[in-house]
Amino acid sequence: MCAPMTTETLFDSSLDTASLFDLARPASESRIVVAMSGGVDSSVVAALAASTGAEVIGITLQLYDYGAATGRKGACCAGDDISDARAVADRLGIAHYVFDHESAFREEVVKQFADDYLSGRTPVPCIRCNMGPKFTDLLRMAKELGADCLATGHYVRRVNGSAGPELHRALDPARDQSYFLYATTEEQLDFLRYPLGGLPKSQVRELAEQAGLRNAAKPDSQDICFVPDGDYAKIVRSIRPEGGQPGAIVHAQTGEELGTHKGVIHYTVGQRRGLEIGGLAEPLYVVGIDAAKAQVLVGPKRMLAVSAATVIETNRIGPLPDGPLTAKVRSLSKPVPIVLDGPLGGGATTTIRFEQPEFGVAPGQAAVIYAGERVVGGGWIDSTET
Repeated sequence: MCAPMTTETLFDSSLDTASLFDLARPASESRIVVAMSGGVDSSVVAALAASTGAEVIGITLQLYDYGAATGRKGACCAGDDISDARAVADRLGIAHYVFDHESAFREEVVKQFADDYLSGRTPVPCIRCNMGPKFTDLLRMAKELGADCLATGHYVRRVNGSAGPELHRALDPARDQSYFLYATTEEQLDFLRYPLGGLPKSQVRELAEQAGLRNAAKPDSQDICFVPDGDYAKIVRSIRPEGGQPGAIVHAQTGEELGTHKGVIHYTVGQRRGLEIGGLAEPLYVVGIDAAKAQVLVGPKRMLAVSAATVIETNRIGPLPDGPLTAKVRSLSKPVPIVLDGPLGGGATTTIRFEQPEFGVAPGQAAVIYAGERVVGGGWIDSTET
């Protein structure tokens, strides 16, 4: 293990680290709490915070079974990741605390994930985690510690606007994580800081190397953290065994039974592979799931076209603009032009209407609304209209 280093010499003097944290008080009088997952991004945030001269405290939430995760790379909040976070804190000479949130995480995120799949929805557990353990609990801890702010390694920007702090997409579109943060409240945003939102990932790794962090080359997380081998269905079956009930694959237009499936938990709207039905005139896709009947509904690609979506439990960040809006309905999709038909925020239900038919809009996913680069808000997709 490397010895602690003088934080003032971590980075090149041309890098104004203090400006990344937008502190209201001089850094020497401030306290920054950093959410440390054990990955390179949050570790660099801790190093940047330490280099300001502020007092820095790192917090890691253990979110799932340590033993099952030991030896995994590219995850977060368990196993070797906790060890990496502790080693970075030792390197930087900052305090580091680990809190066991496994029970809360299982109830609020993992079980909800299983229930969504079982009901035929396509869940986004990373958003659930951000809405619960990641921000609600961490913010409370940070404030109890008397922190001036809570900093995370998310690739998104916090911009001071005329009406208060705004949430903007990261400058590097390949790293942007704003889709997963639409549920951030205005009160939370006032306290949160995202120092990496204006940096490309390549520079973040360079900063990690400059600081001598042992996880500088650590792979990025690719899968959902609590699904170690990518087998989502196995996780769902372990929590909800009834999810493995076989049923019929039915043509959504004709009602014809085309085959059988091994459980609705194996399918999501828009899926083409894995249907194992042949001899058809055109490719078929999953266009819907009737969980009550244990049926997977399939049809041609044109049946995936959606004109509107009902969005529930909405959140709004800042005022609604007078100008055009766009929306992302999947984390990897591009924002598309929409018209908002109804209120946004405060948990209200609204409808987004697409200017052009949108494909693969799945209940259970999030619809995130943008005004240019600014995140206006969003909610959960509850149903769609053709």
